[in-house]
Amino acid sequence: MTTRLMAGIDLHSNNLFCGIVDMEGRRVFEQKLPCDLAAVLKALKPFKKRLEKIAVESTYNWYWLVDGLQDHGYEVVLANPAAMQQYDGLKHGDDKSDAFFLAEMLRLNILPTGYICEREWRSVRDLLRRRMGLVHKRTSLMLSLKSLHTRTTGRDLSLSRLKALEPSDAEKLFKHPADQLITRLDVQLVEQLSQSIEEIEKTILAEVKRMPNYQVLQTIPGVGRILGLTITLETVDPKRFAGPGDYASYCRCVDSRRLSNGKKKGENNSKCGNKYLSWAFVEAANFARRHDDRCRKFHDRKAAQVNGIVATKALACKLAKAAWHMMSQNTEYDAGRMFPGVKK
Repeated sequence: MTTRLMAGIDLHSNNLFCGIVDMEGRRVFEQKLPCDLAAVLKALKPFKKRLEKIAVESTYNWYWLVDGLQDHGYEVVLANPAAMQQYDGLKHGDDKSDAFFLAEMLRLNILPTGYICEREWRSVRDLLRRRMGLVHKRTSLMLSLKSLHTRTTGRDLSLSRLKALEPSDAEKLFKHPADQLITRLDVQLVEQLSQSIEEIEKTILAEVKRMPNYQVLQTIPGVGRILGLTITLETVDPKRFAGPGDYASYCRCVDSRRLSNGKKKGENNSKCGNKYLSWAFVEAANFARRHDDRCRKFHDRKAAQVNGIVATKALACKLAKAAWHMMSQNTEYDAGRMFPGVKK
């Protein structure tokens, strides 16, 4: 009988370490390789028929490796580094030990894995993430300009006035040439960023409109175009989660406390999950409590028991669970199901 093999790859920006073990845990191959698909395929070729799975560490640059291995017939899983931890008492650790650690966990079938997003939507999702980065840069420039105006003139510059400023008009706000220059450049950059953000949104919307999840999400209180796009593209397939609780946990909307005998003993990994979905549902909760009566009553009742932050997170959790049901069943938002027994 042919012995099956499991492989672990510890991936870095300029190299990787590959370790292969058999089903008895014996190490059969180890090698440091460059970040070159041809070199990796050449190293794995002698083991291809027996190699059952390959675990690749989920780093920022895993796309090329996972896609390339899948294209050549290898079964690949993405190891989630946020959900696994090596033994704290380990005396020596390096790339070799990390690679074999992945292979060993894969052999024992206890490796925490991440989601390999479909290539069709991966680029669109990354484009939406890039939009968020541009929005942050635009906001930073606007806040910097408001701060400059306040400390120079002693008066506040309203956001509406700032957005309406032309570069030539912006210079007139200050007397010093240095302040005039930075103001003109900031306004130009804000305008260019706004144009780029608008172009990105149009491109993403054209792609996502054909996804049924996006359409049903628009009916959730507090979820508009951008939040709907974020939830759709960061989730893609809601059925990869066993239930609404698992999805809410992935959205970082559940408690991460560790209890023993009813007493708090610490915190678990609160960052395990998707930070973009966490942001989206908290934003949706803030909008919903302002514009939806039932959501506001739920939030206010919770806030009276705990505090506003926890109440907002609780509402975000309810919205996340509702979103999972809606996306899984392709049904619109039902306030009566989310808040049973509560009169409108």
